[in-house]
Order: sequence, then structure tokens, then C-alpha cells
Amino acid sequence: MKKNILITSHLLEDGIQDLQKEFNIIMPEKGDFSREEMLAHLPYADALIAAFSYPIHKEEIEIAKRLKIISSYGVGFNHIDIKTAKEKGIFVCNTPYAVLEPTAELAIALMHAVARRIYECDKNIKNKTIQWGMLKNLGISLYGKTLGIIGLGRIGNAVAKRASVCGMNIIYHNRKPIENCPYEYKSLNDLLTESDVISINTPLTSETHHLLNRENLSLMKPTSILINTARGAIINEKDLVCALKNKQIWGAGLDVYENEPFINPQLLELDNVVLVPHIGTETTEARNAISQECSNNIISFFNGQKINSVE
Repeated sequence: MKKNILITSHLLEDGIQDLQKEFNIIMPEKGDFSREEMLAHLPYADALIAAFSYPIHKEEIEIAKRLKIISSYGVGFNHIDIKTAKEKGIFVCNTPYAVLEPTAELAIALMHAVARRIYECDKNIKNKTIQWGMLKNLGISLYGKTLGIIGLGRIGNAVAKRASVCGMNIIYHNRKPIENCPYEYKSLNDLLTESDVISINTPLTSETHHLLNRENLSLMKPTSILINTARGAIINEKDLVCALKNKQIWGAGLDVYENEPFINPQLLELDNVVLVPHIGTETTEARNAISQECSNNIISFFNGQKINSVE
């Protein structure tokens, strides 16, 4: 009998073709399964592909008596109760490779959008309120500026590579310096003080929750830009709103939010922040690549092969 693979959200068919050949796929026709539907399917699931939009709590794990593996649809684990999964002997893995390039692309796009006031100018042109003139819509050049990367992992390195091509100087902050790293290590406070642009690329953990707050946001330059394509709760969102409203920093580009899908209404009123709805990996190519990596994780697991995952 084929094993059952439960998928919390509808995925593009191209990315799960290999999975469909070997297993029975249980997947919503569109969108996400409701909680009631998930609770009905979980007792019969041998493997689970868990999208970030559907948290897997202790209750879900405890009723999934046949579950052997949870493959996180993305690099993050904070939507999965890993502690309970491990207690139940369930293997948890992620997709650290497929997310790299699209997330880095978006981080760079947000930098340019904020620096050159693209959203603001687009809005004003469409509303017919734009002011034309040599000094009317001044932005900031990124060439020659310093990019500070918080979290120089795979995605952070992909961002650094692109930013270097744009002529930016790179510094970084991690929990500890990286041996033989081509970029200069800085303490968090020094990075915030020296950077013209800051890109957050670290996982959300108990250590990084509200890593950026009122106190250290005040260290940033008034011409600096903050980009977050990692997890929203790494920044204290209320403190960021204050910094943006008071022009303590030039602007921000956000793909993630502290309580998403809820977005602080004050952010919606500001022209110096560019907001997108958690689309870091939302391209056709990336969605299929992540699905394929999830599929490979599950196929490898049941074949007793090594899984390339990080935690």
C-alpha cells in the first residue's frame, strides 16, 4: 500500500510529480486545508509537507499516529512544534537550498525600491500628484555604500554576492565570526552604526526575537535603510514604526511582519516603507523548486538516504 503524503496547502503540480509517482497525495484543490480538514487527515498521514501558512502545533502532531517525517515548505521551522515532533520520533527537515536565490533577489529589489523611492513615485504618478523637477524626488544611491548583513548564512551570502556586484561594501554580524570570511565581522551595534543599508537574514529564535528595538534602531544613520526578508518578529514593529515616522532612518522594505497576515496600520500610512506580502520565494520557479526539495526529502527519508537539511 502506498504511503500517504499530506500537504497543508495547494502546490503547483510540476514540483510534486516525483512524489505523486511513489505516494498517495492528499492536498487541497486550492488554498489551505481548514483546521477541521487537517485534523481529519492527519491520523492517516505518513509524511507531512507543512507550509508556513499552516502552523503545526502539539495537538496536530499528537493525533498523527502514523507520521514519520515533516518536511517544512521553506527554510523556517518556527511554524512547527519541533520539540513535540522529536519526542514522538518524527524527523523534521526543511528546504534550505531552493529558497536562496529568490529571497536574495527580493532583498536587493527592496533595497532599490526604498532607496530610489520607487513606490512613492509610482503612487504619486498614478494619483496625478507627482512633482517633476531635478530636486523633487531625490533618492539615495547604493553604489559605494555599506551593506550590513545580520545573519551571513546561505541567504545572507547570496544577498552579499548581489550587493557586491552593485558596488556595495559588505560587513556582517553573526553570533560569532566566520573563519576565512571575505567580509568584515562587526558587533551588532557597530554594524547598525556603520551601515547604510541593513539586510536581516537570520532565523527567528528566542535569541533573535526583537533583536532590533527602539534602543539599537536609534544607532542607525538617518540616511539608512532597513530590509527584512527573514521573519517579522526579529524587529520590534512598534519601535520600527516610530523610527520611520520620526525620520530616524530613511526607510524600510518589509516582506515579513511581526503578526502576519496582520500588518500594523501605521505602516500603511507611511511613504518611506515598501511593503510586500511575504513573497520572498513567490515565483513559479521557486515554488516548484521548493516543492521538489520537499519531495526529495520525503523520498530520500523513506529510501533510507541522507537528507540535506539545516536546523
